Amino acid sequence: MSVRSSIMVPRGAPLPVLLPLRRPAPRSLTLPLDAAWQRRATLVVLVLLASWLLCAEALAQAGVARPGIVALLWKWTPVIFSGFLFNILISVLSMAIGTVAGVALGLLQVSLVRPVRRSAWVVTQFFRNAPWLVILFYCILLIPFEFTILGATVPFPAWIKAVIGLSLPVMAYVSEFVRGAVSSIPSGQWEAAESLAFSRLQTMTMIILPQCVKRLLPPWMNLYAILTMATPLVSIVGVQEAMTLTRAALSSEGRFDLLIPMYLYILVWFFLYCYPISRYTVRLEQRHGRAS
Repeated sequence: MSVRSSIMVPRGAPLPVLLPLRRPAPRSLTLPLDAAWQRRATLVVLVLLASWLLCAEALAQAGVARPGIVALLWKWTPVIFSGFLFNILISVLSMAIGTVAGVALGLLQVSLVRPVRRSAWVVTQFFRNAPWLVILFYCILLIPFEFTILGATVPFPAWIKAVIGLSLPVMAYVSEFVRGAVSSIPSGQWEAAESLAFSRLQTMTMIILPQCVKRLLPPWMNLYAILTMATPLVSIVGVQEAMTLTRAALSSEGRFDLLIPMYLYILVWFFLYCYPISRYTVRLEQRHGRAS
């Protein structure tokens, strides 16, 4: 007597297979630090800094009739804030000049002419690996302080030299960004443009570079944040920016207990300006990563 299965399988259909049980993947011991935890950590740091500042204020006013730290910070805020705005101006101008020059240099790196390509690579690697402070000193010392044009003397202030000095490493980094972005475009884009009788210039300007924008934007914004944090270097070469004005304020007040709060005050300004840029850069990277 034959035993028939209770499961009827149609003729020609594959037989059901019982898959082995899957073990759950082991959990990682390190938890990712998401945006919420980063905001909480930032809030905790700001609260601790404010608490420390209040304690320093109380110690400064204890037993001595003199202005407190908060009052002195408020007194010098307009002067230091004007220097901070000058830092932002220097960063914007340096980023603009370096971006324009860097795009041109990056396109030369992907040139079909080998001597042009190698020369652009050498210039990029030189300024990319040179210390920013050394470049600033060379620009201050080598560029004249004034030019004579048609018998008229035109001054060339130190802050313009500082802008040129900071734009050179920016140019090198942007050049490398452009080279990498152009190289990341699939070769099928070039072949399709060639089949449509596009010239190399038309292919670059109308097809390749528009696709490179989303690849260039996150590192470009990150570079701008780094450049903004590097602008206090220009104080060493005599530019009147936030750090120079802070040292002048400390020298004018002549109080040792004002040293840390004053520099901490500037640090908070730079943090509040650069942190949103870095967060938005992360969002762009995640968005473009999901899109790709």
